[in-house]
Amino acid sequence: MLKKEISGGVVHSIPKDLKQVLDDDSNALVMWEDITPIARNEWICWINDAKKLDTRQRRIARTRSELKEGKRRPCCWPGCPHR
Repeated sequence: MLKKEISGGVVHSIPKDLKQVLDDDSNALVMWEDITPIARNEWICWINDAKKLDTRQRRIARTRSELKEGKRRPCCWPGCPHR
């Protein structure tokens, strides 16, 4: 069975670790696909900005839970400087 490709952001492609989490959680994936490409870009950039692996993993877990809560962008993130 073919899986649908998960959308990335405006500038950033979806990282493998985030893609795996979204593949494993259909509810989070539905919310991910519902947000705009710019919003997806913000989540990806926020995750990629983590300097330590444990911080990155916490941000991915938080992305998953906050998407399911209906949040559309990461809280307290000034925005992606790459766009």
